[in-house]
Amino acid sequence: MRSVQQQRHQSWPQRVSQVLMATVTASSSLWVQLAWIRPAIAQTSAYCQLPVAEVSQKEKLLKAALEGDAKALQDYQQLLGQHATWLQNCRSRTWPQNQAIWLRLYPCDAKPGAVARILDHIANKGYNQVYVEVFYDSQVLLPKASNRTPWISVVRSPGSEQVDLLAQAIAKGRERGLKVYAWMFTLNFGYAYAQRSDRQQVLARNARGEDSLNFVHDNSQAFVDPYHRQAQLDYLGLLQEVLKRRPDGVLFDYVRYPRGTGDLSVVSRVHDLWIYGDASRQALLARAQNQKGRELINRFVNQGYITVNDLSVVDKLYANEAVPLWQGRNPSPTEAKADIKDRHQLLQTELWNLSVAHAAQGVIDFLNFAAGEVKRQGIASGAVFFPEGNQAVGQRGFDSRLQAWDKFPTFLEWHAMSYGICGHPGCIVEQVGLVTKKAPQQTQVIPALAGLWGQVFKQRPPLEAQMDALRRAIPSYEP
Repeated sequence: MRSVQQQRHQSWPQRVSQVLMATVTASSSLWVQLAWIRPAIAQTSAYCQLPVAEVSQKEKLLKAALEGDAKALQDYQQLLGQHATWLQNCRSRTWPQNQAIWLRLYPCDAKPGAVARILDHIANKGYNQVYVEVFYDSQVLLPKASNRTPWISVVRSPGSEQVDLLAQAIAKGRERGLKVYAWMFTLNFGYAYAQRSDRQQVLARNARGEDSLNFVHDNSQAFVDPYHRQAQLDYLGLLQEVLKRRPDGVLFDYVRYPRGTGDLSVVSRVHDLWIYGDASRQALLARAQNQKGRELINRFVNQGYITVNDLSVVDKLYANEAVPLWQGRNPSPTEAKADIKDRHQLLQTELWNLSVAHAAQGVIDFLNFAAGEVKRQGIASGAVFFPEGNQAVGQRGFDSRLQAWDKFPTFLEWHAMSYGICGHPGCIVEQVGLVTKKAPQQTQVIPALAGLWGQVFKQRPPLEAQMDALRRAIPSYEP
């Protein structure tokens, strides 16, 4: 903990713009970003939450406007503008400067005034950013009439085919001074996708032929092979539809492989890796730079190991090649003359490292592919990840998610889900410190915290306690 605190003082002020996540309503969760507390404008309270009288007035005007009162509608719209200005001024002076809420919309939110009420509630609580879920659990927040993706629309009841909740949320959010991000699952394409007969070859598989539905057993996590072109095209089509609505940003979640429970939460054998789909396997073999390398990779992946005899056979098959080669391998000049047992041990280790790196690289490449499309359109983007999602376990094991976030593009916002549970904020602060320590200087780190305002939530301290701990951990951040 001490070393983490030392790192905080050195690097956080330049790069941290923290975000908190919590649950505030039945259909939403929260996020927040760091700034520094100063006296807010008179009309707002701590954390830029509007006074009860202002909230009540706005609710009454909206209700009357929905009932057809033209004057109430005019007054309501005028009040929205005033509140948006208040919020902007308050957030510019108050810690945290950016406070965001994660939001899932439902079919019932297609009713007149529903999205307006939700976003009013969010702005009333002082939030100036909204992360709207647009792709999750095999569903997309796109109108049914124009949905050409492999996933079903969230709103699909008769008569609602043209309803575009994402476009509504973006437009109405901006009226209230809110930035609206599109939040998307990435490699988790969902249960319904995994049931399609024409997409079976797209799913990520381990050596036992299992997909992630067999592995996780919650009927929701269906991960795809990041190397498969069909997966990339399906996702690109969805992403392009989302970007047509011009959100203020896009967040990519599930940028990883599934995490099992118990022993299955660690991969320590090649057969546990999700590299046995045809596309991933062919991409791995293509990393070989000569025939010896390709043959040894193939044997290692098939058997889960290589033997001294395998090495001897491969030496004879390709006697014209001195040593096996693959991407990233720099063999010693004396390797070809070394004892075969020593070579065997070396190659066994290097093949394992190659296999793990190949699996992790697939995740990174898929993220680069998606985030690159967003960047080309001049829209902000970020990746959501667990700080512990890429940790080594034991001598040769790794967290099964293989979420190599420290290799994510630096132009992305890094949204670190810091959900530590230890009875106090210390473990959360430590998770944030881990990420800031590894993040390049130019990277914007945005830690996500789980909790509720004013009360303990699932053994986590109240949000304000977590925020205060992070604030005290970076005293030099005060403007």
